[in-house]
Amino acid sequence: MSQIISFSEDPELSLELAGGAAALAGRSGQKASTVIVDTPREPHPGQVILLTSDTPIGGNYELIAGALAGLVATKGPATFLIGATRLGRQVAAKLAVMLGMGVLSDVRDLRIEQEELTGVREAYAGRFKARVACVLPCIALVPPGGSEAEPGAPPSVEEVRVSGLRSRVKYLEVRPKSASSVDLKNAERIVAVGRGFKKKEDLILAEKLAKALGAVLGASRPLSSDLGWLGEEYHIGLTGIYVKPKLYVAIGISGQLQHVAGIKDSKVIVAINSDRQAPIFQVADYGIVGDLYVILPTLTRGLAP
Repeated sequence: MSQIISFSEDPELSLELAGGAAALAGRSGQKASTVIVDTPREPHPGQVILLTSDTPIGGNYELIAGALAGLVATKGPATFLIGATRLGRQVAAKLAVMLGMGVLSDVRDLRIEQEELTGVREAYAGRFKARVACVLPCIALVPPGGSEAEPGAPPSVEEVRVSGLRSRVKYLEVRPKSASSVDLKNAERIVAVGRGFKKKEDLILAEKLAKALGAVLGASRPLSSDLGWLGEEYHIGLTGIYVKPKLYVAIGISGQLQHVAGIKDSKVIVAINSDRQAPIFQVADYGIVGDLYVILPTLTRGLAP
């Protein structure tokens, strides 16, 4: 292996991966580069490779994979760190087929040991951790928070132009998602709601408690994805957002493994549920067994100035 290349369309995650690639390269005596497609982003420390083409690459995963494969043809073998976003997963799958590489999914704590890239991933919805390995060169899908953005060398941008890109996928329309005011990833306090609420209008009880705590509102999958009471940006769990607040209050959430996987790094977990056998109490630091329709107004009044 001669180089480690990181890529993500998400600017914040791209910086994280750049730090992770630089750290990994430093320990193994390799060279680290960050790939940015079409348009340079500033500031971005360290070695940056700007990939351009006669055909705008944009967010087409086939074109991105083709461009990354073209980069290998130009610069030689590389191990890739790709952000584990929806687009990143598509790019990694396509690139793996094109280059005949193996893929490590959702890995953290990356290391190069002999001729393998190893990483730690969660198994059985976060109940266990497994160290997995892949023969170099390979691809690692790294989730947000899987590495740390670190100050690097001053930016050095090298433009590499690739040609002959083809895609069987045609994008008819791209609709950007409206900006969300919900920032669960960086929230210090979160109040999350689940199926214990009987109707959507009752969520006002949780909203009032969140306001009293200075917290952000979140939700389990049934309320965001199944019932649609809240948008996807509120969804916390294995298939949603991983959070690690100082305080996490789970209201009417049973605590299935998929949800617990997304909250296990919370410093303090408080559970409110009418079912004393609910799995959420097994991971909670504090638990209240009772009717949320009685408990929430009482807590909110108690927190009032």
